[in-house]
Amino acid sequence: MGSLLARRLRPVDLYLVDGALAVVVGAALCAYAALESPLHGGVREPVWASVLTGLVIGLPVAVRRRWPVAVAVLVSLAAAAALVTGVIPNFAAAAPAFAIGLAFYTLAVATPPLRSLVCAVACLAVVSVALALTGGDLWSRTGAVGYGAVMIAPGWLAGWSVRERRALAARQGEQRVVQAVTEERLRVARELHDVVAHTMSLIVVKAAVANHVADAEPGETRAALRVIEEAGRAALTDIRRVLGALREGAGYAPAPGLDELPRLAERAAIGGVDVHVDVRRDVPDAGAVPESVGLAAYRIVQEAVTNVVKHAAPAACRATVVVAPDEVRVEVVDDGRRPVRMSGHGHGLTGMRERVTLHGGEFSAGPRSGGGFAVSARLPYRAVA
Repeated sequence: MGSLLARRLRPVDLYLVDGALAVVVGAALCAYAALESPLHGGVREPVWASVLTGLVIGLPVAVRRRWPVAVAVLVSLAAAAALVTGVIPNFAAAAPAFAIGLAFYTLAVATPPLRSLVCAVACLAVVSVALALTGGDLWSRTGAVGYGAVMIAPGWLAGWSVRERRALAARQGEQRVVQAVTEERLRVARELHDVVAHTMSLIVVKAAVANHVADAEPGETRAALRVIEEAGRAALTDIRRVLGALREGAGYAPAPGLDELPRLAERAAIGGVDVHVDVRRDVPDAGAVPESVGLAAYRIVQEAVTNVVKHAAPAACRATVVVAPDEVRVEVVDDGRRPVRMSGHGHGLTGMRERVTLHGGEFSAGPRSGGGFAVSARLPYRAVA
């Protein structure tokens, strides 16, 4: 029963509901109101006329979703005619008011606000005139407009409110889609920057070595070219993995994480940097660390090592990663054999800081008092069950 109430109604279900409402409003309420005798006597219409009047007022409700404007106008005119002619006594005006409310609710939901408002005001004028002509029992002639507003305004306001809420939900949905696309673009851009910057640094260093010893030491030149080839192939693999994730349904390798840090040290070594990686795990389950946190720690170490390759090679670098039950701490320091020149045009430190901020952590980077450079980051997380 709960699932039946929670599921979204199909169009055919909505039309069945409207049909049932039309029967209830037309055959039950309006027809019954038309069968009532006038309060102060008078000629009573035939039964068939009372039933026909109820059906004319109530049955259009069945198609209110298909022709909202026409139904609102027809129900208003039929109700006004029934009140003016006395077929429905003015003390029984609540019956057609129910049909009018349903019609104007749908009108406000299904049509633009200005168009539905104009239609509502026009119908209000017609109904108010009809009520004024029959005034005397429940309202004065001057109070007919107020009673007409009571018949029309609640339904229209409820429909307008629903329409505005749906429009707001649609705009918020579009904003979430745009935000998701933007975040995905930033993620891909960050990944590509890290891959390309790391690889290009190795390629530039080895190309400079090859160019320097090309004539004197051909063997060293070939070794440098092999390093460039291996680095290029590795970069192409990483780029295909990052871009392949954008294709719907495309399979791709898992993102690099803490387990890939030793391979990162091996690739940095060919760029003239002696990298020692120390990963300490204080958690029994290696899979407890979320993939995004592992990727962020890997990229931070990669970017820090890349900066050492670009600005301080040859140098010695130590990367310490401590995996605690609720956070991952990363520290990368180098011995500063050459002055570290951090260019103001790069995005490496900014990218590392963004990754840490995304996980609500802390980040610091700067020269060491004893020489060299240090990068420190703390990445809090919730363990994956």
